[in-house]
Amino acid sequence: MLRSETLFGKRDNQPNSPLNTASGIVPGGSAGGFSKSMAASGNTGTTGSTDNVATTTEGGSKLIVGQNIKLKGELADCDTLVVQGRVEATMEARLIQIAESGAFKGSAEVDFAEIHGEFDGELTVRQKLVIYSTGKVSGKVRYGKVVIEEGGQLSGDIQVVASGAAKPLSVAKVG
Repeated sequence: MLRSETLFGKRDNQPNSPLNTASGIVPGGSAGGFSKSMAASGNTGTTGSTDNVATTTEGGSKLIVGQNIKLKGELADCDTLVVQGRVEATMEARLIQIAESGAFKGSAEVDFAEIHGEFDGELTVRQKLVIYSTGKVSGKVRYGKVVIEEGGQLSGDIQVVASGAAKPLSVAKVG
């Protein structure tokens, strides 16, 4: 579990922490990666048998749009976007995480997406899209792999991205 130790949010690095996972993908059976970090900030995600998607690796740039915050524009050079409030934007990143209270409207091209809230627009997920039971994704959606928890919603123009058709963002190689 992550905990805040200072005013600036320094976190305790624990062996099973998603922040310490070299590959950026946390193995296991619960929705831990995003849900644990959201629980630390007072929000809880769902738990279930869904594989974890990805979490922030140390050194990556991360933007958290908190509850009651509205952000409009174009996001550049953002490795991870965590949406707890409202975002209207165009972006390219490695990971987008939308909390239950969060909503994203616009265009996003990412490697991984975890949706607990709402996404409306054009979404391209080069690797894995996970829609949790409270998640709603609509619009033009492209994905490599998809996991939809019971209750999750996916609607619009939906297509699978052929492997190799979409080039992932460069990330540190493991192994």
